[in-house]
Amino acid sequence: MTQEEKTIIEEKIVDVLKTVYDPEIPVNIYDLGMIYKIDVKDDATVDIDMTFTAPSCPAADFILDDVRTKVESLDKVEGANINLVFEPAWDQSMMTEEARVELGFD
Repeated sequence: MTQEEKTIIEEKIVDVLKTVYDPEIPVNIYDLGMIYKIDVKDDATVDIDMTFTAPSCPAADFILDDVRTKVESLDKVEGANINLVFEPAWDQSMMTEEARVELGFD
């Protein structure tokens, strides 16, 4: 797989991640800054490192399943490994400007 193909797939992954929401927060997980890494491998599998705004997120299983299902539904993606990480710890500075405005932080 070429770097250009990987970049196109990564852009599609970002688009689909922007459709995943924590049911308690009206901003998608990508704009919240919960996605730390997207790594498209040569074999068309994807490794994603993500976190939650709080380690005890009650919707964790739902969100993880939604991410996996949506990423694996993309054309040219053979599988997704979703790694839940808590380092570095999430904080409000990781949100996009759009998310901060939506949540009233700016």
